[in-house]
Amino acid sequence: MESLSQAWHVNSRCINCMASRTMAPALIKEVGNRSVFVRQPATAEEETAAWRALQVCPTAAVEAPSYLAKPRDLFPQDLGEGVFRLGYNAKSSYGAHSYFGVVDDVRFMVDAPRWSAHLASWIDGKDGLDHILLTHRDDVADAARYAKHFGARVWIHEADADSAPFATDVMRGGNPPAPFPAMKVLGVPGHTRGSVMYLLNDHTLFTGDSLAWDPERDALNGHREFCWHDWATQLASLSKLREQTFSRVLAGHGGSITLSPERMRAELEAMLAAS
Repeated sequence: MESLSQAWHVNSRCINCMASRTMAPALIKEVGNRSVFVRQPATAEEETAAWRALQVCPTAAVEAPSYLAKPRDLFPQDLGEGVFRLGYNAKSSYGAHSYFGVVDDVRFMVDAPRWSAHLASWIDGKDGLDHILLTHRDDVADAARYAKHFGARVWIHEADADSAPFATDVMRGGNPPAPFPAMKVLGVPGHTRGSVMYLLNDHTLFTGDSLAWDPERDALNGHREFCWHDWATQLASLSKLREQTFSRVLAGHGGSITLSPERMRAELEAMLAAS
């Protein structure tokens, strides 16, 4: 049998946060309430996915074979259309993904990673950071440090604002004002009382913990088991997404996906019907 030092594996520090599984869903599965490599990478693309799974793990639970050298520049990960996955997921936000984007000369972060000098330098190279858009109380991580470093405005809904006392812009009501023209704010209470989503150019929906793609079922998932406020309220919020057009879901926890607007609407309807 191959020794652990010679194989990709997940050690006992795993907190089952899903982050690594979403980076390498073909390789890492949930087994017994933890992440497990069900097979080893077979291609260069799969090996890169495994390295990204290692990098995002907030507890350093993913380990590579000892003979491999870690590649450079795994993160930020270019997702296309001016949006990047930041990596450096924080244990304080239970391994949630965070994102950076540039649109119309506005630079924004959605939720926050742990502090990283590498990320700060990379963001400096993008001419800085104007806004940090927090989806809810759970995924704040080191937002305060990034905000102070870049002089960025920080947005959060009033119902979750006690988790970010440093916020400069506290949003109120069910239809908060947009932080800038290309971005809509959608109030989606349920996962928490103050959960919001951010919709970029009627295309990319940053969903926080309220909606994700489940690669095991090939379906949208609202994470009922992780609803901390009220599931009926969350379903009512998600049903209002019928009023929006979007074709990409970028989640805090769980998988992300790009589909046609028509397919995305059908998947949303299927999820709501099954719930």
